[in-house]
Amino acid sequence: MPKVHPDFFKLVPQNLVCEEGKSWHRVVHGDVKSRLRDESDFPCIFSKAAFQKGLLRFVFVESIEPNDIRQLAEGLVEYVDLSRGWNGSLNTAYPLVAAFSRDAIRTQSMEGYHDFGWKVLQKLNEIDPAPWPENVSKDPDAPAWSMCFNGMPLFCNMSHPAHRARRSRNLGEHFLLIINPRERFDIVAGDTPSGRKVRSHIRDRIARYDRVSHCPQLASYGATGAVEWWQYSMSDDNRERTDKCPFKFANENS
Repeated sequence: MPKVHPDFFKLVPQNLVCEEGKSWHRVVHGDVKSRLRDESDFPCIFSKAAFQKGLLRFVFVESIEPNDIRQLAEGLVEYVDLSRGWNGSLNTAYPLVAAFSRDAIRTQSMEGYHDFGWKVLQKLNEIDPAPWPENVSKDPDAPAWSMCFNGMPLFCNMSHPAHRARRSRNLGEHFLLIINPRERFDIVAGDTPSGRKVRSHIRDRIARYDRVSHCPQLASYGATGAVEWWQYSMSDDNRERTDKCPFKFANENS
């Protein structure tokens, strides 16, 4: 059977990246593998387990020009459709890694990566094919806000090489969006006795792994005073944040 180049995929299974990917795709995979290998002390136990089980899905994005953003959107539609079939088992919980080429982003600064990540989410919102869920606020400063796409609330973790102290947000030399359905956090690590125990365990691991204590903006979704978007893109220290969210709701389907 002939090899199929990942450019023909929207969503690339983890096991095909090294077989059929471009060189920078393989670099991304290698960087992620080095962080999530079984013997590593990476703090997110769920990410490590997903990698060991081969559950990661990848979308590779060459630029943020319209054609490439449309390819990313198509991959995200496919990912949301896949995630709708989740049966509640971690064995069917597929995290998405949206990886961007180094040519797509001309920055090495914390602020530059922050701006880039939010520009990507803004562009996705502008071409979102489905209405924004009615139970999710459109105001990023509201406790009930979440990034949504194709009708599904999502959590978008921005990881990039400018993070030196906050190592848990650095997965290698490329900018990555690690995307999961929002509801999985509520089920696995929500505001329940078992969920609080899981969050406490992961935050203890973060404190040991990072060179800075865990981010003070980490909070439970919807809690009083919680600002969800601050948790997407973090600073590399624990200074107080007063910045405004650059995301402006623009979904014409709603």
